[in-house]
Parts: sequence; structure tokens; C-alpha cells
Amino acid sequence: MSESGEAKKSARYRIDLTPLKKYPDFRNLWASGLITYLGSMITYVAVPFQIKELTNSYIAVGLSGVIEIVPLILFGLYGGVLADYVDRKKMIWATEFASLFLVAILLVNSFLPDPNLILIYVVIGLFAAVNGLQRPSADAILPRLVGHADLPAASALMSLRWQLGVIIGPTIGGILISTFSISIGYIADIATFLISLAFLTRVRNVPASPEAEKPSLAGLIEGVRYAFSRQDLLGTYLIDLAAMFFAMPTALIPFWADQLGTPWALGFLYAAGTVGSVAVTLTSGWTKHYRFHGRAVIIAAIGWGGAIALAGISHSLYLVLFFLAAAGAADMVSALFRGTIWNQTIPDEYRGRLAGIELLSYSIGPLAGQMRAASMAAVTTLNFSVTFGGVLCILSVAILAIFLPKFRKYDAETNEFAVQMRKFRAENEKSA
Repeated sequence: MSESGEAKKSARYRIDLTPLKKYPDFRNLWASGLITYLGSMITYVAVPFQIKELTNSYIAVGLSGVIEIVPLILFGLYGGVLADYVDRKKMIWATEFASLFLVAILLVNSFLPDPNLILIYVVIGLFAAVNGLQRPSADAILPRLVGHADLPAASALMSLRWQLGVIIGPTIGGILISTFSISIGYIADIATFLISLAFLTRVRNVPASPEAEKPSLAGLIEGVRYAFSRQDLLGTYLIDLAAMFFAMPTALIPFWADQLGTPWALGFLYAAGTVGSVAVTLTSGWTKHYRFHGRAVIIAAIGWGGAIALAGISHSLYLVLFFLAAAGAADMVSALFRGTIWNQTIPDEYRGRLAGIELLSYSIGPLAGQMRAASMAAVTTLNFSVTFGGVLCILSVAILAIFLPKFRKYDAETNEFAVQMRKFRAENEKSA
């Protein structure tokens, strides 16, 4: 093969940076999110560490996760309704500022001789509420900033932004907290919010569509009905829920490290899935050219379950890490194509409400899945819980695929909703 042919082939698989070069508003939004993720991950490390220092209790640390569930559900749904009525850029800016204020409360509390534990729990709940309000607008803003054809590449870049934050942020947080103090960690997070807000001011306003209605319960119900009326959307929710519920082993990782006789590898076990996700994201150029998105999600979900099952029967640390990385790679393929279906087929007047439903679909599954994995491991063994969960994931995804033919046969070139939105956005881009 010629040198130019090799270059074209490699370019096909490299992550597509076109949206960052082509759309200044997207570039500023991406930079804002990257900075804020880095800071938020520092606080993500600092809060449980501070609770552990105050209580020396596993239950007290675990309670911080339980507190998030209800606010995330309630405000995630309400945030979806708001995202269809308010300016999405302004909503992101306002919730970023609210998060800065909450971190400032944690900072002041950390300076007290006896930091208040209850106050920390209250702030955790408020963080979940603010996140629920922000995420639908943050997800729904993308189709308004990026051209229709560039949405798959933009989704991959948004995933990369999150992955970089997850990998780099906790590392920085651990260094700051161990070298200096918890307070320094909170100060660093506040600094990142200030930088994030500066980038956000450079993003143009994204007002609601003219058809938008005032936020109401009826509007929320209408959005839910719309989602359930489309089998292609329903498939993205149900298959991801099934995959995460049956095969999410995160709660078992601390015990897994001990069972493998490698407690020093705890961090590697947590990071393995993200490493696989990054590998897929950096080679995601091909996703722009693959049109059978439903099939890709189904195969990826089955791959996730298979990799988790194989990790469960492995007794070598290196094999477990390999299969967890493979699972993370499969999950990222699923995430990229689910995001593309959402962004390329949902009308703008519904995009916010459905982003709220999406938030619940990819948040509740992992939380419930960890409970499933821990409960089964307590009754049986860790390995049985992991492997059996992976097998159940494969079976459930296969059954769902059989009963969701429209999702299974989804074709981005011929799907009626994809065709409709492609024409609509092409007309808008011409008139802009």
C-alpha cells in the first residue's frame, strides 16, 4: 500500500478533531467542560477522603453515594423539562456558578476545627440536584452548536473530555490532598470553575425553540410518551440498563483486589475500564462512517457482558485488567452510537426532556447494578457474581434485540427520524 493510502487508512480511525477546529462555540464549551471535570474529580476524591477522616466508617462513606440518587432522579427529569424552555448555555453557566458556590461551602467547612459531617451530606445532595439540572442542557446543546454530519465526532470528543477528567483529575486530587490538605483540593476546584465560567461566556446563547412550552408535568409526560413511542430510542435505554444492571462489578473491585492477592493494584482495577474507553475514543473516526447504529449498540453490549464474564473466571491480575479494559472499550462503542442516535434524530423541542430521561438511563443502571453485584457476591462468591452477571447481560441484551426489531435494524441513512432531522438541519444551516 502506498504512503498516501496508509495515511488515509489511519486517518479513518483517528479521532476526528473537525468539530474543535470548525465550531468556536463547541471549542469553548469543550474546554470549559474539560477544566471543570478536572476540578470536579479533585472534589470527587476529597469528599469521601474527608468523610473517612472524620468518621473512619465504611457506611458513612457509602452513604454519600446513596444520598445522590433521589435528587439526581427528580432534578434530572425537571432539568430535562427546563432544557427545552430556557437558554441552554445560560442554564449551564448558572449551574456551574451554583457548583462553585457549593465547593466554597465545603472549603469554609474544611477550615473549621471540627468540620460538620451533616453539612457535607447536604452539599452532596445539592451537587446531585445541580448536576441533574445541568446535564440535560449540556447534552441537548450539542446539536445546536455542531453541524448534523459532525455530531458523531463531537460526541466522541465529549467522551474524551470526560475520560481525561476521570484519569487526570483524581491523580491531581490525590497529590494535592496528600501533599497539602483537603482545603487545597477544594481551592483548586474553585479555580477550575472560574476558568470554566470564563470559557462559557464565549459560547453563544442557545435560546429555546419557538415551539417550546412552559415547564410542566404535562410537558414531562409528553416527552416520556414521545420516547416510548419510538422503538429506536427505547432500545438505547433498555439495552444499556440491562447491560449495566447485570454486569456492573465496580462495587466488588476493593474485594477483587484482595482476592487476587494484589491490594496494590486497586487503582489499576478501577482505571482499566477507562483505559479501554480512551482507546476506543482515540480511534473513533470509523464511527462516522458506520450507519447501522442499533446493531453496533447491541454487539457492544454483548461484548461488554462477555468481557465481564471472562474477567470473573480469570485468576490472573493481568487477565482481569485486560478483560476489564475490553469491557470499557465495548461500553464506549455503545455510548458513542447511542449518543449519535439521540443527537441526530430527536427534534430540538424534545431534546432537553429526552436528555433528562437519558441521564436516568445511564445513571440508574450502574447504581442498581452495583447493588445487584454486591448482593449476589454476598450470597454466592465474587467470581460467580461477576461471571453470572456477564452471562445474564448477554442473554438479556439478546432477548431485547429480538423484541426490538426497529432498533436492531436501525440505519442512519434510512431511519425516518434521522432523515427528517438531516433535512431540517440542512435547511437551517443554509438559511443561517
